[in-house]
Amino acid sequence: MKNSFDEKILEEAKDWIFAKRNVVLATVIQTWGSSPRQVGSRMIVNDKGDFSGSVSGGCVETAVVRECLGLIKENKPFKKIEFRVSNESAWEVGLACGGEIAIFLEQIN
Repeated sequence: MKNSFDEKILEEAKDWIFAKRNVVLATVIQTWGSSPRQVGSRMIVNDKGDFSGSVSGGCVETAVVRECLGLIKENKPFKKIEFRVSNESAWEVGLACGGEIAIFLEQIN
């Protein structure tokens, strides 16, 4: 079954790529405990900081955008990031739901 939300995100990513923007696809690859988004949830970010989709219901999106921009700046193809309640940064970015999340970032073209 196709997910129309994912299709919309991927269509928008394609539009950005055709507009010569660098694009990163962020995908939830693992969750533990309480998590606002399930495995497979996606978000795209372009080199201007525009984004579409969600990997956390808003609680860590700003940090994910920052990581995506860093990936583009460093010209790295991919990276795995994690947010854990035990990390001080989890509270700083708003992961107050008590869960943990791993997100895979990959530049697409």
